[in-house]
Amino acid sequence: MLPFQTMQEAEQALGRSLTYAESLWFRYSARIPDYWLYCHNILFLFLIFSLIPLPLAFMELKRSKSLKKYKLQPKVLLPSQTVLQCYKDVMRVFIFVIGPLQLASYPTIKLVGIRTGLPLPSGWEIFFQLLVYFLIEDYGNYWIHRLLHCKWGYEKIHRVHHEFTAPIGFAAPYAHWAEVLILGIPSFVGPALVPGHMITFWLWIALRQIEAIETHSGYDFPQSPTKYIPFYGGAEYHDYHHYVGGQSQSNFASVFTYCDYIYGTDKGYRYQKEHLAKMREQWRRGEQNGQSYHALPADEDKSE
Repeated sequence: MLPFQTMQEAEQALGRSLTYAESLWFRYSARIPDYWLYCHNILFLFLIFSLIPLPLAFMELKRSKSLKKYKLQPKVLLPSQTVLQCYKDVMRVFIFVIGPLQLASYPTIKLVGIRTGLPLPSGWEIFFQLLVYFLIEDYGNYWIHRLLHCKWGYEKIHRVHHEFTAPIGFAAPYAHWAEVLILGIPSFVGPALVPGHMITFWLWIALRQIEAIETHSGYDFPQSPTKYIPFYGGAEYHDYHHYVGGQSQSNFASVFTYCDYIYGTDKGYRYQKEHLAKMREQWRRGEQNGQSYHALPADEDKSE
């Protein structure tokens, strides 16, 4: 819809009064060029990369015994210098790759039809568009990620991301600059096929990055609300992929697990889960029978 000069013009064109959210949006966006509205993405990404992983970093560095039971690889303890260097490397890629890419991609945003005017999308419209974006990106990311685990792709590009065999929140966007560019393609396909409002686009960028940070957190909290999302992978699922490392041919999914299940690339993970369940059952029975099971074998303990 074309921009309006006043709220009265907007209300006349819509044939109704503006909602409270639409009034706020009009007051904020009416005098800001669309290009600068789009560039909000850079600020959002900076804040997400910098602030969202901080609580996870504090947990990693505090070495709290009460939180250790939730840590997926409790034997791996990263020093503060490593965490800080990870953030510096992420910011370097952000400044020289992600930021310029955002600035240069505005014509494409306009071309596909992402709008900034009124009316604002409904909650259901936003929900279903975000669902489409997640599903499309997840499918494309699965195959690109799988290709990056071929010999050339891993040695030349993807090995950088796998430097963290026990991932942390700051390591979610930690990757080779070429991988950042390549994985940006499936992230944009959804909005290009099903263009929506700029607010929906902002939410998509923000939620996708927050999800990646949660997946790379290194902690599996049983009370996490993501546990209730069908087919959601989560931290434990992706942690196995990092734990196995370069030879991993399992758990390529970025968000959901259906591709790994359909194409059979979760067999190693499911086998390990079954094996650990049997070990825990043996331990439990040993305790009941008065036998001594001081700890699981080293590899099993590390991968929990």
